[in-house]
Amino acid sequence: MRKYLFCIGLAFLLGSGHLAQARSYLEIFEDKVSAFTLKNGLRFLVIERHQAPVASFVTFVDVGSVDEPRGHTGIAHLFEHLAFKGTPGIGTSNWEQEQKILERVDAAYIRWLEAKYLGGAEEAQLSKFKERFEKLRDEAQQYVVPNAFPKVIERHGGTDLNAATAKDYTMYFCSLPANRVELWFSLESDRLLRPVFREFYTEKQVVLEERRMRVDSNPTGRMIEELLALAYLAHPYRAPTIGWSTDIISTTREDLRRFYQQHYRPENLTVAVAGDVDPERIKELARTYFGPMKSDELVPKIITREPPQRGEREFAHLGPNQPMYLEAYHTVDQAHPHTPALDLLSDILSRGRVSRLYRSLVEEQGLAQQVQAFNGFPGDQYPALFLVYAIPRKGVDLDELSAALHQELEQIKSQGVTLEELDRAKNRLRADLVRGLKSNLGLARRLARAEAQEGGWRRVFDYLDRLDGIDPETIQLVATEYLLPENRTVGRMLHQTQQGGNSS
Repeated sequence: MRKYLFCIGLAFLLGSGHLAQARSYLEIFEDKVSAFTLKNGLRFLVIERHQAPVASFVTFVDVGSVDEPRGHTGIAHLFEHLAFKGTPGIGTSNWEQEQKILERVDAAYIRWLEAKYLGGAEEAQLSKFKERFEKLRDEAQQYVVPNAFPKVIERHGGTDLNAATAKDYTMYFCSLPANRVELWFSLESDRLLRPVFREFYTEKQVVLEERRMRVDSNPTGRMIEELLALAYLAHPYRAPTIGWSTDIISTTREDLRRFYQQHYRPENLTVAVAGDVDPERIKELARTYFGPMKSDELVPKIITREPPQRGEREFAHLGPNQPMYLEAYHTVDQAHPHTPALDLLSDILSRGRVSRLYRSLVEEQGLAQQVQAFNGFPGDQYPALFLVYAIPRKGVDLDELSAALHQELEQIKSQGVTLEELDRAKNRLRADLVRGLKSNLGLARRLARAEAQEGGWRRVFDYLDRLDGIDPETIQLVATEYLLPENRTVGRMLHQTQQGGNSS
């Protein structure tokens, strides 16, 4: 019966925006979600869904790139990569010998690193240091059993094994048959309690190549990186999640171990399990496998605040690439009362063919190929940006495109939006939320994040109430308050002609 109630609740919520129906849906979830906290502070959510004999697991870590120490940008992302390299018992043919060699590899790397970047070493000596490091690294590699950790998951029918690092968090997830629940607890607790940082130097090269592909060789990636660095002067949102190249190179295994000890503490972890599971059995396994996890050094969250922007900031890139236009406005964090209105504003502006910007800039004026607005970039926990992105049609000047864009924004400030536009946007955002809860994995991911960072998993459904409370006047208010020239950072990608001149 609960299965059918759940499905009916989904359809009910998708089709309507009344508060009573949203609350009715929350009541269905309250009957299916149980929560508990271990003595060490690690939180668990269990969501019962017995439609199929499978379960999804999410480990949400309240640690992201904003928590990285100075000089070690990218370390949160690097740790995420290395979490898949196994444990003392998985991924090695002889951990005792491998560990001894890894310590020698570390010493050789630090010696080469200091000689190369601090100077003082002759070329022949530098080459000798590098050769020794590479020889020891290759010697350690002989003990590695490649991809052993993922293969264990796959061998037992696991799917969706992956992870993600963002500005505000890191998340690990996978799905397994319901009769393999204990296997997940064993593997996940082992890699979090006893990380080995195997293949550290090899994986750093993987991350550097990832950076080259996503940023250094990608015009959009370079534009976004510079936009954030210019829009934020003080707050760590300005640094790239993937890290600066020299920071990635200079980070050592000891740096990574220190980051792990400071941040991968039980109080920063929330685990969500969704599927065909028994809450009492999950509680028993949690105590057995995660109970021994100890708290270490308490590291407070960042307190750096971005100072108010006092004037428009601009930058431009020249190159053979497709021209593009970016602008970003400082706004608020996800907990602020204005966030739902800003979400709705971005939807009204650019989502679909009936949106304001698409209709005007793409269809009517023919100025843009693409146009999109986003709220909450690049993160949620701290005051973020309202970002607008546009690709002009061939021959269109970027100044002409930006003037037309600003005219649309000014029209919303002066005349507001229609009730029809607002209702359409509410329905779309509501549908987005519900679609994300249809699968076990989507459900576990969304509820884990709300439990860890939003004041509890019920806040997922509070958002629906907050959406319903927005009227056209509120949309006009947030547009007027935040979309101001002095609060704006602008980036332009200008096409450089073969003759050396510039054109947009």
